[in-house]
Amino acid sequence: MSVDVLTFGLNHTSAPVSVRERVSMPVDLLRPALEGLRAAFGGKVREAAILSTCNRTEVYCAAEPQVAEQLPAWLADVNRIQAVDLQPHLYRHQQDGAVRHAFRVASGLDSMVLGEPQILGQMKDAVRAAGEAGSLGTLLHQLFQRTFSVAKEVRSQTAIGAESVSMAAAAVRLAERVFGNMADARTLFIGAGEMIELCATHFAAQKPREMVVANRTAERAETLAGRFGAGTMKLADLPDRLAEFDVIVSCTASSLPILGLGMVERATRQRRHRPIVMIDLAVPRDIEPEVGRLDDVYLYSVDDLGRVVQSGADARRAAVVQAESIIESRVQNFMHWLQTRAVVPVIQDLHAAADDVRAAELERARRLLARGESPEAVLEQLAHSLTQKYLHAPLAALNRSEGEDRTQLLAMVPRLFPGRDNRR
Repeated sequence: MSVDVLTFGLNHTSAPVSVRERVSMPVDLLRPALEGLRAAFGGKVREAAILSTCNRTEVYCAAEPQVAEQLPAWLADVNRIQAVDLQPHLYRHQQDGAVRHAFRVASGLDSMVLGEPQILGQMKDAVRAAGEAGSLGTLLHQLFQRTFSVAKEVRSQTAIGAESVSMAAAAVRLAERVFGNMADARTLFIGAGEMIELCATHFAAQKPREMVVANRTAERAETLAGRFGAGTMKLADLPDRLAEFDVIVSCTASSLPILGLGMVERATRQRRHRPIVMIDLAVPRDIEPEVGRLDDVYLYSVDDLGRVVQSGADARRAAVVQAESIIESRVQNFMHWLQTRAVVPVIQDLHAAADDVRAAELERARRLLARGESPEAVLEQLAHSLTQKYLHAPLAALNRSEGEDRTQLLAMVPRLFPGRDNRR
């Protein structure tokens, strides 16, 4: 039975976080999940790996083609979700589509933050877990090794990760303009939604001195803070603690400003006029626009960040086109390897059949020599017999063929048997 490369799952584009979090798998659950997957489908799933991050959960496998239709039901069942609730958010790729998807994911082209490097490390962790679970075979091993190679090629030959490519990345860049190295900066995040989560991810990568999350719902603040080793605080404590922070990023659903001119002015006096960067990603705004008039405050709105993002648009477009071109070329290379691999059993069978003929004819020649036959006559007979055995099957096929079948066979003869007449 033939084996296809398959991948299916969901990501930040196809599913909201409320769905993604229900199928997310921590590292310690990957091994039992992989074992359960292979057990559920028996020998139909030969190899498998699971990539699960905050933005995606994907299953990569080498499996019989019909399995593709049944995998979504397995994912729903293992996560105790109704299949009908999960199905609208799933995507599925097979063969070159699956290979292309893996290459794009590792290269950061399928990320919420275009070109972000973290996904490559997460994919390597997923492959390591699959190897430890014994679910990684020749096909997926080759796929992922080529995936890592493609990601490295894309990053080294394009500017895919060199420009500010998201609002969150732009927020970090604006803060760095003021403070340079973020290692001594204390950062406060107000809110706990997806945009704050994304910003926290980017700021955490710069290893600031301190990160704190303030949110109306304490539980959500603690959940987000726990991911980054950050602290939490109550919104009611903002007036007393605002002066502690060098960078403040706010994005809530409040209909009225949370940080007013008076509150921020008091904080700047307490800071002895040390600069403070305030990034307001909310619409309506969380920070009164008048705050931007203060000498020591660098206030940026969502529009300001949009302009930073847009400034690198041309470079990003060129980088994406270049990256997609590299990926497409490497997809074709992998598919050629896959097709060549499929021919290996046929080649092995041909060699085995030829060896059987050789052994039988050689044994016959030895018996003739043992009986005292002329070595020259035995060699002549051996050559003649091998030639006849070599040509028997193709000649018989030609003699039995008719019409289009015969035309196709005749067209193949010069390629399979490049003899004297075929060189004319």
